[in-house]
Amino acid sequence: MDWQQIVSLTMVGLAAVALLGSWFRPRKVRFGGGGHCGCSSPAQTNPQSSIVFRARKGGRPEVVVRMK
Repeated sequence: MDWQQIVSLTMVGLAAVALLGSWFRPRKVRFGGGGHCGCSSPAQTNPQSSIVFRARKGGRPEVVVRMK
């Protein structure tokens, strides 16, 4: 083996270690919510507004926005 093969195999090994390390590391969920799942806090269970998308085959798509 010459030095170029050693360097390239070292780089591939480091990339594999980095990918496997990020795969097994626990993920941090940050969606701006207070819960462990990234949901909003329990005080805001009712949404302030809602958006409904409706579409039928051959029909016209419809978007309904309801402000509360």
